[in-house]
Amino acid sequence: MAGGGRAVEVEPERVAGWFERFAGRHGGVAGTVREPGAVRVDAIDGSTATCVVPFGPLGSTGSFAGLAVDPLVAHLLAPRRVGLLLVRLGGHAVGVARDGVVEASRTDRRPVHGRSAAGGWSQQRFARRRDGQVRVALRAAADDAVAVLVPRLSELDAVVLGGDQRALDVLRADSRLAKLFALAQPRALDVPAPRRTVLEDAARRSRNVEIVVRES
Repeated sequence: MAGGGRAVEVEPERVAGWFERFAGRHGGVAGTVREPGAVRVDAIDGSTATCVVPFGPLGSTGSFAGLAVDPLVAHLLAPRRVGLLLVRLGGHAVGVARDGVVEASRTDRRPVHGRSAAGGWSQQRFARRRDGQVRVALRAAADDAVAVLVPRLSELDAVVLGGDQRALDVLRADSRLAKLFALAQPRALDVPAPRRTVLEDAARRSRNVEIVVRES
């Protein structure tokens, strides 16, 4: 992680136990700071474990002695319906998931050739062809997001993104998806080429929290 430390992804059902084990490894917990957007647990030995609150803000905030993560756990376990938008060059998957289970989805793959190592006119022609393939693929991803997600935005608690950041940035510029991206969570999932099984895994991971551990 930038600034040091390591990040772990933890399922909601395991968060309470994870923090208890963190306390055991570091001599106990001196205190917990709960803010609307983040929770930090300070160990007695100076180590910290911090998570950004997904689907925030967290309602119960303040500074507390010892381990005090019960409100965070309750927040993470609350039932939610989320939209999923996974995009990599040449493939995408969009869906709606309730408590980690996909309810509706659409996936597609479009050919996008790799970059050519040749030079001169042939390379320029290849680059133009590739750029055209990228535009077609990303347009298809945007169209499917409009068809599957946009009509259900009022039902969604959030949108979870995943895939290639450059591809997502192109979609972000599509005015039809402005309200969708306004619901997007800050953390984008790292996923392989999107397909149905990848979408199902992302639906399960959408419930997880990322905890950054910095050792003393």
